[in-house]
Amino acid sequence: MVRALHLGHSILKSVSGKRHAHNLLTERQGSSNRRGEEGLWRQNSISADHLSENLQIACDLGWMDNKKKADMEMMKERFAKLLLGEDMSGGGKGVSSALALSNAITNLAASVFGEQSRLEPMPAETKGRWRREIDWLLSVTDHIVEFVPTKQKSKGGLEMEVMTTRQRIDLLMNIPALRKLDAMLLDTLDNFKDQNEFWYVKRNADNDKKENSEQRHGDKWWLPQPKVPPEGLSEVSRKWIQFQKESVNQVLKAALAINAQILSEMEIPEDYIESLPKNGRASLGDAIYRSITDEYFNPEEFLSTQDLSTEHKVLDLKNKIEASIVIWKRKMHNKDRKSSWAPGVSIENRELFEERAETILVIIKQRFPGIPQSTLDISKIQYNRDVGQSVLESYSRILETLAHTVMSRIDDVLYADSLTQNPSLPESKNRLLSYEVMTGPVKFPNAEEEREKLNAMAPPPPMTLSDFMGWQFDQEEMENNLGNKLNSEDEKSMKKPPSVVTGKKYSYLENLGGVRSPTARH
Repeated sequence: MVRALHLGHSILKSVSGKRHAHNLLTERQGSSNRRGEEGLWRQNSISADHLSENLQIACDLGWMDNKKKADMEMMKERFAKLLLGEDMSGGGKGVSSALALSNAITNLAASVFGEQSRLEPMPAETKGRWRREIDWLLSVTDHIVEFVPTKQKSKGGLEMEVMTTRQRIDLLMNIPALRKLDAMLLDTLDNFKDQNEFWYVKRNADNDKKENSEQRHGDKWWLPQPKVPPEGLSEVSRKWIQFQKESVNQVLKAALAINAQILSEMEIPEDYIESLPKNGRASLGDAIYRSITDEYFNPEEFLSTQDLSTEHKVLDLKNKIEASIVIWKRKMHNKDRKSSWAPGVSIENRELFEERAETILVIIKQRFPGIPQSTLDISKIQYNRDVGQSVLESYSRILETLAHTVMSRIDDVLYADSLTQNPSLPESKNRLLSYEVMTGPVKFPNAEEEREKLNAMAPPPPMTLSDFMGWQFDQEEMENNLGNKLNSEDEKSMKKPPSVVTGKKYSYLENLGGVRSPTARH
């Protein structure tokens, strides 16, 4: 028996990571200490083969679920990094909790969506990782609460007001909306499953068509090039892709509005303020300053005179405009206003100049949603100490980036289709200007309006190309049947034909309700 006992312990030592399973097995027999283990070994005469078999059974029963253990270790590592402020030495030189959490969400999105270079569903493993790890990071917001008054009744029937906790209002409103946008984007990618209307080739795959490899995204040579049939996309496919683009456009507008709202609520760091020039003219330059302060001002004409050919130039103009707005706002609220402004400039004119600059900024944000963050935005994120705002800003920002990426991929396919219709079409305009048509009136999307739309919106059903084709055919058949029925009737003529109803089919476009411009609030 002693030899068997020693044999059992040697087996446990030789099997790495299986000590916990051994403890579970012995505890099931009523033993919790060394003496109990010896009695159990003597009683049952467990051999080496029997022990190995029981360990395997434990693994099969899920007592040693390696996947869950790996997830647990990964979660521990993630939160340890957050607690240490990304300073793994533990020396207290790390960043704030808010910035560490923002970086974690940004890095997770980059690792998951960074390879999304095609219009195709995400691999199941990658999608599972994204949902699992973003849930870990968002779980922090469940514990950010505020006190609110609520009414309760005592046992004696007396009604009293007490303070209870709930999730902070900005998180309570925005986290569900952002999760819905997240799901809509992933569903849009899933809709491209099994489509065969277009495909992708490497940029240098067609040696005899080198000129095509230099067209469109010439600076993004690593992206695969979409190809369509020689006759182009079918009419149904073209409508379906436009349908997907409208859906992503709605997500982009909502994410953009939420992100802009969160950034506007963040405090401007003192370091950024100290780096600003003394006045708006020095920030903008003489030419831009004269255009904004001129008696006649048109924002579209102003932008048409600016060089916006590259991303860097657009970002530079945005930085100048934002800096001038901050300078003017600070001077407007400065007690010593007269010394801060040049003589002869009235308060009304100062407000007018600030409004013009903000109008230009709105148009830039609408027209170029994919440009990098401005100096002001980066400074706010870096010095922000509010963990809730940090989560909302980073989550909305990465959804905005993903929506812009999907829109770009859809535009690539539509551009390839347009080349088949017009082979003499010149090389496309700069990629940044492709969203000029998308912009409507000079009005930045409002976060509250976008949230109301999302709350009123039912979860959209999957709409693959085959589903869309069936939907189109059903509509055509119903229209034909309705026309035949009207022609066969000899009753009184109808001045206005009845509206065509799609029966049980679901119209996502109708449910979006005005995706091109926010509806007015009453």
